[in-house]
Amino acid sequence: MLHKWEGIILRSMPYGESNKIVTIFTEEAGKLTAMARGAKKPASRLASITQPFTYGAFLLRTGKGMGTLEQGEQLQSMRHIREDLEATAYASYIIELIDRCTENNERYPGVYQLLLEALHAINEEYDPEAIALFVEWKMLPVAGIHPVLHQCASCGATEGEFAFSFQEIGFLCHRCFHVDPYLIRISPTQLKLIRTFYTVPINRVGKLTLKKPTKQFMKKLVRTIYDEQVGLRLKSRSFLDQLETTPELLPRKPKEDSE
Repeated sequence: MLHKWEGIILRSMPYGESNKIVTIFTEEAGKLTAMARGAKKPASRLASITQPFTYGAFLLRTGKGMGTLEQGEQLQSMRHIREDLEATAYASYIIELIDRCTENNERYPGVYQLLLEALHAINEEYDPEAIALFVEWKMLPVAGIHPVLHQCASCGATEGEFAFSFQEIGFLCHRCFHVDPYLIRISPTQLKLIRTFYTVPINRVGKLTLKKPTKQFMKKLVRTIYDEQVGLRLKSRSFLDQLETTPELLPRKPKEDSE
């Protein structure tokens, strides 16, 4: 059966002398794997549209087993992502996170739109580190983790001073601080920011600018959840960590000066 779906190429790997196996994320059918015959040949009409990060319209033949990619048309060039090292690194991390948290042929409401918005934002030169944080927080439920961020995870209170608890995977109010001796104290601004990352669509945030220590704090929280609760280890995260320790690899950018 032939289907024409919009999608984003997550992965592309060589198969045999001239073919590729591509993994495409679509809104209608979720994540699909398809054979792109002849796509390794430079002159192939499938060569350019089977590159990772490609956002396009794909004609897929599906049936039993692996599908076949018949045609494709690029809908938007992700030029900045391909040409900027930092953008490439964070886009790769986002794609790997979504790939690892999803199964083939399963629908995941909202995930395709999240991926598309994230890549658009990075391609438009928004802060890729902040965009990755949005994706990390929003993908927690897909990974099976449902943090309690709208009230105290212990007593249900919505007013008071709050801290973050890895034990409860959510907020604890000051009346329940005794529940977790290892909780992390947070400011009202940090609480609001966590809720923003978790609930507000990327395209509604605007050009959010965060100080480096703020991003580091938010990153530590969400990645500890992935490490301890999901057990997810991503190859692309190692490269991001390398960029953190060797910033001289990146071109100089204007200093971040707002909260």
